[in-house]
Amino acid sequence: MSLTPDEVKKIAHLARLSITKEDSEKYASQLSNILAFTAQMDQLDTTGIEPLSHAVENVSQRFRDDHVTEPNLRDKYQAIAPKSEAGFYLVPAVIE
Repeated sequence: MSLTPDEVKKIAHLARLSITKEDSEKYASQLSNILAFTAQMDQLDTTGIEPLSHAVENVSQRFRDDHVTEPNLRDKYQAIAPKSEAGFYLVPAVIE
């Protein structure tokens, strides 16, 4: 599948992006190459290959220790808020 510059302009409009005519021609070519590569990947036989959650099996994430580093200043901040109740900030209704 290849994209035309007009299709790229339409996609850009839907994404609320402003692109020039020259850019739309360049992007049409680049996006067409990406789509062609994706179509080529769809042709691969993946029978018998199990999906992985990570590219390298048996990898574990190293997490930092979870401990408090900041004091609880909620009461101080809510004291200067226009309205608060039960630990929550009260704001005007936006949707009726």
